[in-house]
Amino acid sequence: MITDQLGEMVAAALHKVAAAGLLPADNVPRPFFERPRNRDHGDWATNVALVASKGVGKPRDLAQAIADALEASDLIASVEVAGPGFLNFRLSPSWLHDVVRRAASRTDFGTSDTGNGVRVNVEFVSANPTGPVNVVSGRHAAVGDTIAALLEATGHEVTREYYFNDAGRQMLLFGASVAARYLQHFGIEAEVPENGYKGEDVRVLAQELAEEIGEALVDVDPAERDRRMLELAWPPVLERVQRSLERFGTTFDVWFRESTLHERGEVTGAIETLREKGLIEERDGALWFLSSRFGDDKDRVVIRSNGEPTYIAADLGYLVDKFSRGFDRLIYLWGADHHGTVPRLMAAVEALGFDTPAVEIPLVQIVSLVRGGEQVKASKRHGVSVPLDELVDDVGVDAARYTFLTRSIDAPLEFDIDLVKEQAPENPVYYVQYAHARICSILRKAAEEGYEPEVEVARLERLEHPSEDELMRKLASYEEAVPEAARLRAPQRITRYVEELASTFSGFYRDCKVVSEDRELSQARLVLCLATRSVLAGGLGLLGVGAPDRM
Repeated sequence: MITDQLGEMVAAALHKVAAAGLLPADNVPRPFFERPRNRDHGDWATNVALVASKGVGKPRDLAQAIADALEASDLIASVEVAGPGFLNFRLSPSWLHDVVRRAASRTDFGTSDTGNGVRVNVEFVSANPTGPVNVVSGRHAAVGDTIAALLEATGHEVTREYYFNDAGRQMLLFGASVAARYLQHFGIEAEVPENGYKGEDVRVLAQELAEEIGEALVDVDPAERDRRMLELAWPPVLERVQRSLERFGTTFDVWFRESTLHERGEVTGAIETLREKGLIEERDGALWFLSSRFGDDKDRVVIRSNGEPTYIAADLGYLVDKFSRGFDRLIYLWGADHHGTVPRLMAAVEALGFDTPAVEIPLVQIVSLVRGGEQVKASKRHGVSVPLDELVDDVGVDAARYTFLTRSIDAPLEFDIDLVKEQAPENPVYYVQYAHARICSILRKAAEEGYEPEVEVARLERLEHPSEDELMRKLASYEEAVPEAARLRAPQRITRYVEELASTFSGFYRDCKVVSEDRELSQARLVLCLATRSVLAGGLGLLGVGAPDRM
């Protein structure tokens, strides 16, 4: 990135200034850069002279000394001291030409190694295997997948993980619900539990199991029947979940079962660790984690008086398990309805002796589907919410993924099905994909006329039109957009970027004829087109969205 190069040059100048006695050798700060709000003030600015002058005084004089000590570079057109001591850098066109050549010739343009191989576990979706993946989980899938891709693009080692609760109360209710439908299949009166699963898909599943095992469980003890039905029911449901997510373009490196934690003794082990620290207390036969000592609003039961572990108990074991696998950072992508659980997990992180900044819990807000101006109601077949597969059948994978990623996860998302299906500029995913397809068409037609973009020899100094300059600068900003989106866990910054890039390319295409009788200029513009196509494809790739050659 250009800021890395500028930083190295300014750092070298600072050491020269310190050697000259104008700055204490032990007070040489690291320079940071930002874009001036006004383009007239240059391309990049740093306040390093203001920072370094504390205790020394005269920041403008120090800024001028730094500017004078800079080595000559063909990247820098000029440096000026502004305001109380800012250094404003204007870059030469050769910087933009270098950006264009790299973007046109490299498939990894925009990636970096800033993550230094830090191992990150990103756990997302993690819905109980009690029914089909719904549209809210679809948003989680798109967001989690893209956060993982952004981390990989910035040099992190990422594991995508799905945690499914196969040992909690909801699973017991699911087993009892299937058992009730199973008995009903044989004409035996039975009721689905009050808070159970009443969708049509549960009835169909029970029918399939009845056809598979016959009446083998009809006369079994009810508790045993519920348990056996659960064992039979969740694997096919989970398999369908996996198929739906794979169809959606989301795959996982690890599928982790909660029951594994209990089988390995990791839950009891974590509780014992807390007990040794004096953080477990027995009250009325139950075991309590003294989480209020670590910022939680109250203490939490980890083992009920009947000996059954609670959800927080499993969370303790899972936390220990993840760190024991060598991860440096854990990201739990949870739904907004889990906001109350965040303090208790963070209390567990601290109580167990882990580094609290190493654990992040972004919360993803809900999704509402709209068609014809009206909110789409829950599926009658599935009873609770609209399945992701139904949405994908309607709008396609690319449109669904892209739309899920257009808003910050902090904000609820209104998914307008009619808009998403439109093949018009008002539809963002269509607009961006069309820009990519248009560039492919331009390059094909140019090849038919005997033009092939020659990246290394193209005379990019011929790109002098304001629209060409704007497009080159937008390409350059991709190297900022990717690490910033990764750092902020903000996939929407990439959707916004590719939309802006598509719009900037449209302005260039409107103002500048790509292929003309001027072969030298045509070559330069074709290389610019090639670079734009590459960056559009790279941005869409991070989002898990296709970049079509034709539309």
